[in-house]
Amino acid sequence: MKKTWRCGRFEFGFERPLLMGIVNITPDSFSDGNQYMRTEAAIAHAKQLVADGADILDIGAESTRPGAQPVPVEEELRRLLPVIEALHELNVPLSIDTFKPAVMRAVLAAGADMINDIAGFQDPASIAAVANSDCGLCVMHMQGEPSTMQAQPQYDDVKHEVLDFLEQRVQALLQAGVQPDRIMLDPGLGFGKTVQHNYTLLRDLEQIQLDSYPWLIGLSRKSMIGHVVNKAPQQRVAGSLAGMLAAVARGAAIVRVHDVAESADALKVWAAVEQGI
Repeated sequence: MKKTWRCGRFEFGFERPLLMGIVNITPDSFSDGNQYMRTEAAIAHAKQLVADGADILDIGAESTRPGAQPVPVEEELRRLLPVIEALHELNVPLSIDTFKPAVMRAVLAAGADMINDIAGFQDPASIAAVANSDCGLCVMHMQGEPSTMQAQPQYDDVKHEVLDFLEQRVQALLQAGVQPDRIMLDPGLGFGKTVQHNYTLLRDLEQIQLDSYPWLIGLSRKSMIGHVVNKAPQQRVAGSLAGMLAAVARGAAIVRVHDVAESADALKVWAAVEQGI
């Protein structure tokens, strides 16, 4: 793994796994849609996540759940910009979950530290939007697009195809002048993959490591958890914790979670087992 990862105003050494708390400013996210649509509610939720132990906040204003419909750029920014402004003084990295180049440019100008692109920076305009900044970048794999990605995902070899895609996108970023210590990778669990694909990728995460680029893993409350425990998203906390620890044991540097307080406790116990008290 890289010694450091640069993310806007911040730099991390990954002495321990980092917690990325999820802030959805959306009416239709699969787990907490409409809970934090009001700016004040989103800000309060984000502050609570930091108090609970979040190292990074991942803020999204457009749902990327299966079947989700697009949100216009203007509406996405109307939701995002006041939250970014209010949270900038918290002294934690602000990651923005977006795949729109215009949104990327606007949020970076507003002080965001990271762009989390579910489309893996396939749009040349997205690369242009981030190349000359110092923001951290998460390159994610997705087969298809949110509205159709879960219709019938198929792979000949899911591990090889995900790794090949990520390698191509990293090369495109490097060729555009992006420094390698700004890049992080995400295999995209739940994005155009069956349950079996998801667990294959998670189980064999160490086998698909690309050079020394760190992994960001997001499986919190997802259907891959629900498939095993047969519970609704809000009742998948324990299953999500188990999946998170499996990811960390296989090298995940950042884990993206809804339930930060519980995740922080789980990671403390995991660290005590691995490293001692």
